[in-house]
Amino acid sequence: MSSYSLNNTSLDKNKVFILQKSEIEKRFDPQFYINPVKIKKPVKLSTLVEIKGGKRIPKGLNYSTEPTVYRYLRVSNMKDYGFIEWGNLNYISKDIYEFLERYKIEKDDVIISIAGTVGKICYVENDILNTILTENCAKLLIKDKDKLLPKYLHILLELSTSKRQIELGYIQTTIPKLGFDKISEIQLPSIPSLIRQKEIISLYNFSVNQKQQNEAAAEKLLNSIDTYLLKELGITLPIQKENTLKSRMFTTSVKEISSSRFDPYFNKVYFNEVFKSFSEAKYPIKKIKEVLENIKTGTTPHQKLNPYSENDGFVFLRNTNLKKYQIDLSNTKYVQEQYENLLTFSEKNEVIMCIAGTVGLSAKNDVENPISINQNVSALKFFEDLVNPDFATYWFNSDIFLELTKRSCSIATIYYLNNDNLKLLPIPVPPLKKQIEIANHITQIRQQAQELKDKTKKALQLANQEIENLLLN
Repeated sequence: MSSYSLNNTSLDKNKVFILQKSEIEKRFDPQFYINPVKIKKPVKLSTLVEIKGGKRIPKGLNYSTEPTVYRYLRVSNMKDYGFIEWGNLNYISKDIYEFLERYKIEKDDVIISIAGTVGKICYVENDILNTILTENCAKLLIKDKDKLLPKYLHILLELSTSKRQIELGYIQTTIPKLGFDKISEIQLPSIPSLIRQKEIISLYNFSVNQKQQNEAAAEKLLNSIDTYLLKELGITLPIQKENTLKSRMFTTSVKEISSSRFDPYFNKVYFNEVFKSFSEAKYPIKKIKEVLENIKTGTTPHQKLNPYSENDGFVFLRNTNLKKYQIDLSNTKYVQEQYENLLTFSEKNEVIMCIAGTVGLSAKNDVENPISINQNVSALKFFEDLVNPDFATYWFNSDIFLELTKRSCSIATIYYLNNDNLKLLPIPVPPLKKQIEIANHITQIRQQAQELKDKTKKALQLANQEIENLLLN
């Protein structure tokens, strides 16, 4: 076997390779042997922990609709860097909790997701009461805490070498699954003294805390956008009442809702107060149709045509490519040029708005070449002497406008905003000079927030790389 070699120059040697029989372990899938994980003096996870599974809620039973002291931890509650979103756990009844009590989680448990989104790692840092673990996770119980700290184990499992082993270990099915046998085989770097572990933990915690502080500062900047925008427009919104059954109940007359809609959300008293505040604003509030030169909704070629190409043809923008204030084409589709006549195009400086699902979410089209848009978005072109597209984008992404778009949607499986209803929505129209001033200021706020996020991301990457080098070398 050692005499074999690949001489065919047309073969990609990154994809085609030869292994000795002695090199083949328990796996036959090629991905397992490409860029294999190499760790000096590795330690198997099974020598350090016991693996215990979670449990699903019994068939026919469900979460509690009322708050209780018993909760249920799901994969969706697991966040980056080991954090758990404790405030968003589902409640369960006392009976369900007592039936599943042996699957409860406790302080110092390290949790790993094993189904769906595989490989999330979380650490239970504090005492936690009456919380059951989902069957889509497993908890790792350290055998000897005098030799291995739970938080240090969490950090080890966040290493790129551990993530790679987890990625190779799960079964590629409709719902990816990671077996206990694969978890137990994960190889970790040799375990140092407790003193050294604590040093690494301190370094890790410092970098994560710094990240949280910077992200909070960036979020505070972004949250100030609506406050600034409304203040400049002279709009003082009414205070919404607490969301209780009593506050949601109201009466109205048939006269007030005739020729209109009968659904309660559309007729909320709060919206009447909003429109009253608009009437008292510093600048005129117009309907979008009064300042709109053109509007067009996208189209999608039929799937039977197999119209898409990998990276050639016309950019095909879907509602998933729309982010708040901006277009993200990092994960886009392309439509073959032969289907041009089946497409609808948006041009630069139009405002593209989502009209299905996340209705109202908008971004200015800054792309030089025309881009095709799908049926879930509309492109709006305003009269240049009346509305600045950047200003319109910021107004459309304000919380109050997004609420009003939701109010105007058709009642269906998902929110849908047709163009007729869209054109009736309000837009403030200050002098063009004032619009540009407002838009420029908000752009500066966004840039400051993004710079802070970028700085944080880079610093965290460097810190994680430093930790990884310390652990692996």
